[in-house]
Amino acid sequence: MSNQKSDKEKYVELHIGKHDIFFKKTYDMLYTINDVLIGFWFLIGSLFFYFEHLKNVGVTLFVLASIQMLIRPTIRLVHYFHMKKVYGDQYDKTHHS
Repeated sequence: MSNQKSDKEKYVELHIGKHDIFFKKTYDMLYTINDVLIGFWFLIGSLFFYFEHLKNVGVTLFVLASIQMLIRPTIRLVHYFHMKKVYGDQYDKTHHS
């Protein structure tokens, strides 16, 4: 039997209410959660600009969302480095013959 994980083990399952979402890689799940949070922070921050006493909190949420936008490529880079570490030899053998 091979050392590869079963197909079910390669996926991450996320339950939201009565809905299930499947992600093939943990990094895809992190990337998606990060994107949802970015949208949430920008939306709430924008709404706060309608109220004078909440504008400072709105700016803070914009800064938080901007920081998370910097996290997006970091997640991708970590994923690529991890994939290279795990599959590097196999990739090198198939693409550099």
